[in-house]
Amino acid sequence: MLEMQTFQMDSFLSGDYKKELAPHLAEAQQKLQSGSGAGGEFTGWVHLPRNYDRDEFARIQAAAKKIQSDSQALVVIGIGGSYLGARGVIDCLCSPNYNLKSKSTPNVYFVGNGLSADAMGEVLDLLENVDFSINVISKSGTTTEPAVAFRFFREALEKKYGKEAAKSRIYATTDKSRGALKKLADAEGWETFVVPDEIGGRFSVLTAVGLLPIAVTGVDINALMQGAADMMNICENGSFDCPAWQYAATRYALYRAGYSIELLACYDPAFRFMTEWWKQLYGESEGKEGKGLFPASVEFTADLHSMGQYIQEGKRLMFETVVRLGSSDRQLLVPHDADDGDGLNFVAGKSMDFIRDKAMEGTLLAHTEGGVPNLIVKTDGKSAADLGGLIYFFEYACGLSGYLLEVNPFDQPGVEAYKKNMFALLGKPGYEDRKAELEAKLQK
Repeated sequence: MLEMQTFQMDSFLSGDYKKELAPHLAEAQQKLQSGSGAGGEFTGWVHLPRNYDRDEFARIQAAAKKIQSDSQALVVIGIGGSYLGARGVIDCLCSPNYNLKSKSTPNVYFVGNGLSADAMGEVLDLLENVDFSINVISKSGTTTEPAVAFRFFREALEKKYGKEAAKSRIYATTDKSRGALKKLADAEGWETFVVPDEIGGRFSVLTAVGLLPIAVTGVDINALMQGAADMMNICENGSFDCPAWQYAATRYALYRAGYSIELLACYDPAFRFMTEWWKQLYGESEGKEGKGLFPASVEFTADLHSMGQYIQEGKRLMFETVVRLGSSDRQLLVPHDADDGDGLNFVAGKSMDFIRDKAMEGTLLAHTEGGVPNLIVKTDGKSAADLGGLIYFFEYACGLSGYLLEVNPFDQPGVEAYKKNMFALLGKPGYEDRKAELEAKLQK
């Protein structure tokens, strides 16, 4: 079961902050559970692990089996919440080297999350001699990066199989009834899955958005949803027995005490894209109206040899949330060296997990003594159920945190600013006046 712990927090926070924040958390709890707060129309994820569409879930599993049977690769086209969660789960449960491993399931390539010709061209090259399918994920179908990528990969698919045969290899995850992608999918006869109206992109990993790519890799999505459901039951409690309450309260109290950056850390490189998902979740949910913690991430122990100096002795403006995932799947013991040339025989016979845990404990002590508060999120292990629970925990704490800040945690108005400028500079119809204005500014 997931646990939330703090370490020597009395050194950083004075008074009983939990008692002070309890009524505010209770109010935030009520808003999340009832959907009555700001952005409440986007809180469908709160009860999703219990109320998800079983018929669509079965179709997701059937589509995953079909892709496994007829494809050596799946191209997942999406950006932001349309890919980060799925990639995080796949890396964490299957390995960051998933595509390099010998296996019976297809490779999974994530594209449409940037504008690099080299990156896109490399994936196109990798697909030349393999059977592949596409899962294009977009609520509207007009988001620039995935829409451009879809043009390239749809063309490659239709060139390989012909337009008619290609239709059975395209899966569109989009709006249930409207939008450019939905209209195109219906006209072409592609199988479609739904991006729910009541669930925003960064909260959508446990919908078809994340579940189809995850299922293609062979991950047990039933266990993933059960883990989320178990955590949902805990979060419904509405008290400090709930780890999401503990996390939301402590990080908010630290924010009020002047800490402006939260570092999410893990001692497993497979967790890297889970931290990327977490950064979007908290950055888009809290960063508005001049408020919010800046979400950053570090990978330990690697970053202890790069960022470690700043964390230990730099400006005191950050705290760490460390995710501890439990035992590794493989237990490796350090070999004995008769010559002991490196002087490391004192760890011979000890497991890598043991050494990692001691590094974790040593870092916890050093950083805390150096003035960096530490929170620990601990899971029993790294199973699909564990990860489902962790995902829901972070989502629920994020909703609580947004309401503590008195912002709408479920909108992202600032995301549109760069898009308007990009559209104008690209010459999109209707942006002519803005184009001239921006080009003049760029010349200054």
